[in-house]
Amino acid sequence: MSPATPPTEPFAASTWRLIIDDEPRTGMANMAIDQAVAEACAAGESLPTLRFYRWDPPAVSVGRHQFISDIDLEAVEARGYDIVRRTTGGRAILHTDELTYSVAGPDVDPRLSGGVMEAYLRLSNALVLGLQRLGLRDVEKAGGHVRAGPDVSAACFEDPSAYEIVVGGRKLMGSAQSRRARHVLQHGSLPLTGDVTRLVDVLVLDEATRAQLRQDLAAHACTLASALGVDDAVPEVGFRHVADIMAGAFADELTLVLKPATLSPAELRRSAQLIREQFANASWTNYR
Repeated sequence: MSPATPPTEPFAASTWRLIIDDEPRTGMANMAIDQAVAEACAAGESLPTLRFYRWDPPAVSVGRHQFISDIDLEAVEARGYDIVRRTTGGRAILHTDELTYSVAGPDVDPRLSGGVMEAYLRLSNALVLGLQRLGLRDVEKAGGHVRAGPDVSAACFEDPSAYEIVVGGRKLMGSAQSRRARHVLQHGSLPLTGDVTRLVDVLVLDEATRAQLRQDLAAHACTLASALGVDDAVPEVGFRHVADIMAGAFADELTLVLKPATLSPAELRRSAQLIREQFANASWTNYR
């Protein structure tokens, strides 16, 4: 059941930037771009930004404070996956066959202001509206609480946290948020197609635990295609179609004019610097 929340006041219209990356990027590039955009927004150099993107090769991302020892690095390499550490919290995700969204902006923007959960709620409302427009009816924000502690699974999609998105009781979308240096960055994954249990293959687990987690993920998580009951190849679960629908929902729910754009030269330069100095740096990735 969705958490009880007070009604929100309508927002005054505002212009945000919309970036839809049709060409997939590496995990390090995607995380560096998200950070570079957030910094530019905080500095007033860029409009608040809604971005949709993909990953190539597939990548395992781990949460900012998750131990790298949770991940079987040999299994990651054998499958040709990237591995990257996010600046946001949460647990491990395998990014493949998905649409990823990010929202970045200054912390004074009324859609992002307040605490983590207040902004989470506003953005989750837009996500739910988009999923409804994609054809899902039994979709809602999860109740519960933020996951934390040593007993939490290494797999992000095992169960939903507050305001994450569930369909028929199964988790469909997970998100994570950071708030620092006057900016807010929230990003999250919408699995479009494929096997939601593939992450299990690259976690450090004994065989009995691996089998149980695979069973739990299959029961408690889903893709957009499976939630809609359609074949993985249909256009309705294609990246560009889903991105366009979700963008329209953000515009309507949050009273936005979305201005299609690309990354600025300064953001591209900053993201290249962040790749060199942070996201490709073993001291960042291999947190123990």
